[in-house]
Amino acid sequence: MMTKEEIIKDAKEHNVYYIRLSFTDINGMIKNVEIPFRKLEAALNNEIMFDGSSIDGFARIHEADMYLRPDLNTWVVLPFEKDQYGTIANLTCDVYLPNGEPFEGDPRYVLKRNIEKLKEFGHEYFKVGVEPEFFLFHMDENKNITLNPNDHGNYFDMAPIDGAENCRREIVLELEKLNFKMEASHHEAAPGQHEINFEFHDALEAADKLQLFKIVVKKVARRHNLHATFMPKPVDSVNGSGMHVNASISDREGNNVFFDPKGNYDGLSQTMEHFIAGLIKHARAFTAITNPIVNSYKRLVPGYEAPSYISWSDDNRSVMIRIPTSRGKGTRAEVRSADPSSNPYLALAVILASGLDGIKNKENLMKPVYINLYDLDRDTRESMGIKNLPENLKDALKELKRDDVVKDALGKHVFDKFYSAKKFEWESYRKSVTDWEVNHYLKTM
Repeated sequence: MMTKEEIIKDAKEHNVYYIRLSFTDINGMIKNVEIPFRKLEAALNNEIMFDGSSIDGFARIHEADMYLRPDLNTWVVLPFEKDQYGTIANLTCDVYLPNGEPFEGDPRYVLKRNIEKLKEFGHEYFKVGVEPEFFLFHMDENKNITLNPNDHGNYFDMAPIDGAENCRREIVLELEKLNFKMEASHHEAAPGQHEINFEFHDALEAADKLQLFKIVVKKVARRHNLHATFMPKPVDSVNGSGMHVNASISDREGNNVFFDPKGNYDGLSQTMEHFIAGLIKHARAFTAITNPIVNSYKRLVPGYEAPSYISWSDDNRSVMIRIPTSRGKGTRAEVRSADPSSNPYLALAVILASGLDGIKNKENLMKPVYINLYDLDRDTRESMGIKNLPENLKDALKELKRDDVVKDALGKHVFDKFYSAKKFEWESYRKSVTDWEVNHYLKTM
């Protein structure tokens, strides 16, 4: 961990004149309080206050005062924000109440609280690697966003077909300046769709980095007159954007407890089997968190590579939970249903809580699926014990409301605020008249 003195010294060396104290609201939106350099020491002493009643899902008017406590490990100078005055830096913060208690509605606190539960099982680390996808669309001469993709490429295409190669490379270079360790970047299946992956981290660091990643992607895209969006399904009839979550658990010595060379399924430990079984048991409920907007469910349909059915396999990409071939330290479960519109802190919290519930209750794991589930009808799938993921936000919220494990992972405050906000979102959508309805019915009815 950096010390306060080291941060102040680093700020002076990089001519930092403004610092963003960032945090995340329940909807996953990044918020910040900006301070000049002269207030940095006060911020490092946890003295910066803000009005929590102005943030969706945070607090009521009479309990508005909240404090930002920077996590010193998250200090980063943002070179892409440099101008004639100097540079801007960022500190990711936890939200605290005036009485010194952490605010239970802070998504970062929700994740930290769930990670602590690992210790009850004799484990220490929840390791996560995310694979966020996004679209790049052209902006017109007035800087309005269009739905014209930046290219017409496909999987792994190169320039000139991949028209965003330079933009994507620039994103990676900016991320590496911020100490991201990049794994790979490539064009995805749909026109204008891209994926950039970075190394495994402890879950909290992974969530912090994902929020910073989104900022960098959007900023660099703007330089190229492009708009980057993490909306799951901005265009119909093409693949949507997912955010596969690769997860594993390590003990205090750093050993991956998901690996056992004598396991039933080619190196998978009993602990991992129970963890996967927990994910399957709670999948319909945690989908409201990992796929939190109306548009999320336009992606979770057959035919576009996103999973629609709750199942697992070590060799099948039509399932919801895939086990990559890597073993030893690389043994992990890949949750393929999540999308990048989700709040990463809450998404990782409910995935972890669901898996730990499976371990706690020694849930039996269903058999792996090696056939293409999209080729089966519903009756056949259900006879195999394979359920559908929720087909819309309304159904997902119903499942969330009756799952005590997922609700407990969120905590009462976050559940109540999230449920209320999403119920309103669904009702607003339900009452709206879409272009599809107008195009199909206006002339014929």
